Amino acid sequence: MPSLRDQLGGLVYSTDQGDTCPACREPLDKCRCEELAEQERIAALDGIVRIRRETSGRKGKGVTTLTGIPLPESELTALAKRLKKRCGTGGAVKNGVIEIQGDQREALKQALTELGYTVKLAGG
Repeated sequence: MPSLRDQLGGLVYSTDQGDTCPACREPLDKCRCEELAEQERIAALDGIVRIRRETSGRKGKGVTTLTGIPLPESELTALAKRLKKRCGTGGAVKNGVIEIQGDQREALKQALTELGYTVKLAGG
């Protein structure tokens, strides 16, 4: 356990740099926490895109989810837009997962295979 001197030795408040990130204690304009988290997310992927149909928590409405796409968030949003346009439905990107409304597994598998991704249909 740190001593009282160690606990009280840190900076308590300063207006020198403005707002700081609570994680890395850098000024917000120099903070790289989100960038590092995005790199860790991409590094943890195995290169296989998994397509799954889900209905849980959506009041019975089915959506098709795509996980494991090794792209940064901005490129993932652009890919989602292309896929939604191809399927003619809506959707969203949430926490690195693309959600497309309805059961679009076969159309998405074909589209992603054409783009050069390794695709696997997951779930029932």
